Amino acid sequence: MRAAVVNSPESPPVCAEFPDPEHRPDRPPLRLVGAGLHHVVRGLASGRHYGSEHAYPLVPGVDAVARTEDGRLVYTGLARSPWGTMAELLVTPFEVELPAGADPLAVAAGMNPAMSGWMPLTARREEAGEPGTVLVLGATGVSGGLAVRAALSLGAKRVVAAGRDPEALEALRGLGAVTVPLAAAAPEAWAAALGAVVAEAQPALVLDFVWGPVAEAAFAALGRTGTEDDSAPVDYVQIGSLAGTEAALPAALLRSRRIRISGSGTGSVSKARVIAELPEIIARFGDGTFDAPYTVYPLSRVGEAWAHQGRARAVIVPD
Repeated sequence: MRAAVVNSPESPPVCAEFPDPEHRPDRPPLRLVGAGLHHVVRGLASGRHYGSEHAYPLVPGVDAVARTEDGRLVYTGLARSPWGTMAELLVTPFEVELPAGADPLAVAAGMNPAMSGWMPLTARREEAGEPGTVLVLGATGVSGGLAVRAALSLGAKRVVAAGRDPEALEALRGLGAVTVPLAAAAPEAWAAALGAVVAEAQPALVLDFVWGPVAEAAFAALGRTGTEDDSAPVDYVQIGSLAGTEAALPAALLRSRRIRISGSGTGSVSKARVIAELPEIIARFGDGTFDAPYTVYPLSRVGEAWAHQGRARAVIVPD
């Protein structure tokens, strides 16, 4: 079959022949419709992601929209290594049918980033009920923007969206979010801006898609003085690290606040839990709550797709 093939961690994929995936009698092969080129896909292929198996050659891709033998469109993923989803044929352990009205390529582009915010939001809702005030750091990226939409759709009282892109922030403001620009200013200014919105309503949940100095600014904003009992707990969930892989955590913050800092990603959330949530997430692509901009690349141009940048997510489709 034709597939995107990564031959070494230093090289981009090329379109080449690759052995068909191992067939299973209970799982007929699916045919690719579109596979999103997510940050995690590049990280796994290059060996930079903690989940990489460092075995080459491999077919990249963690999820896709595909067509079944009887013509249904389904969302799927978790193909067995070295097979990924950027190939003409897929053999995968699950499939979730797309609802009527859902753009299959928007689903391919958006499901993986949508999951990253959805999972901690629903975990918080199960543990504590209504999510209260939610602060999203990195809200102008695809994942962060979808997390803002998810928080609003799940009933958050207040959603604060912090990010760099003014146009994207304006769109999120139109949905009902409070926005905090993080462009062009020093980290101290970010801390002051975040502190002003935190002072109005302490977040019950922080979703951090960027880490690095933005996280440090958020820690400063969340800090407090005095010895009065803290009013309410804060869950701080680290999801992405586009701004940096390290962040200094003040000891005083841990001692002065009822704060819990954790991560959400492959390994910390079970595959079974993720799969159970997929129908709810996909339904929001069907009803228009979620959307994801995308740029289409055929398999033959996968090298160009690998270098793609910008707001739209690259989606690989068959030639």
